[in-house]
Amino acid sequence: MTDYLGELVRTHTCGALRESDVGHDAVLLGWVDRVRDLGSLIFIDVRDRFGTTQVVVREDEALRPVAKRLRPEFVVAVMGPVELRSADTVNSKLDTGTVEIAARKILVLNESDRPPFQITEDVAVSEDLR
Repeated sequence: MTDYLGELVRTHTCGALRESDVGHDAVLLGWVDRVRDLGSLIFIDVRDRFGTTQVVVREDEALRPVAKRLRPEFVVAVMGPVELRSADTVNSKLDTGTVEIAARKILVLNESDRPPFQITEDVAVSEDLR
């Protein structure tokens, strides 16, 4: 089931958050790129055409059922405070790799079937599969 934005308005693109945003609330709109469920933590990579930001859902959050049903290419709105990642979890491959959003609200705006291949710019896929 999909949700509606209500009062949520995008505050940043997925490639815009930096350390200067730590402590402020942010609202991102984008596609789920990847979901990693580590038991006590669920990490969701949300992307748009500007970049990717990691979102974290902690064990005690009421959002866990929503986070567990997310799949690649679902369209979501995510709201929460921007937090600094610990030094051992910094991702130097991302412009946003020093920060993450601690999810307070996740809305599924559109669900998607799993695509037959990962949607990235650097993947080579045959014409027959596309």
